Amino acid sequence: MIKLLIVDDHAMVRSGLSMLLHGNHGIEVVGEASEGDEAIAKAEELRPHVVLMDLSMPHGKDGMTATTELKQKQPDTAILILTMHDDDEYLFRAISIGASGYILKNAPHHELVSAIQCVSAGDAYLYPTATKRLMGEYMSRMKDGSDSSEPYGSLSEREKEILGWLAKGYTNKEIGESLFISVKTVETHRSHLMEKLGLKTRPELIKFAAKKGLLNFE
Repeated sequence: MIKLLIVDDHAMVRSGLSMLLHGNHGIEVVGEASEGDEAIAKAEELRPHVVLMDLSMPHGKDGMTATTELKQKQPDTAILILTMHDDDEYLFRAISIGASGYILKNAPHHELVSAIQCVSAGDAYLYPTATKRLMGEYMSRMKDGSDSSEPYGSLSEREKEILGWLAKGYTNKEIGESLFISVKTVETHRSHLMEKLGLKTRPELIKFAAKKGLLNFE
């Protein structure tokens, strides 16, 4: 079961999400919190696999601050931002401070479930259309700092190719089908390139790929 902590300043939102998610699709809602400090305390007590984090909580510590502090205390806990803010700056900040995913509150139920399952498995999740926008932002901010030095140079051409696909948000299965190789082979290449680059998460991989100018969406 995926242990889930729901953080939102509206009690009705928390109750609705809990009723919608608890006991379904392998998800167990283990607790709720109404603001950031309570979220951090509940996470330390309950040790959830995923924290579903709102950003705007005016009566306490906001979601960005809570995410930063929670990742420092519990780096293995996945944080999925659930917000009304369809905004590049919010998205950029959330990923840069360690959030594993970003999804909008108007997303359909099945998309929210998929996002929770995705970040629980250690992958990143961005809502449709967000990846392209985020990559454009990263490229504009980071391109000036790119260079051709190692460890990127140690990657094989296939590893560089798979790096680009992964950073654009494609799953191992989708990459395998596109390149006509097995999922196991994709997983092996992914493991090797992450090790060579010293990366542990997909958000880190996205940042690195953007810095190298690998993310063109033609």
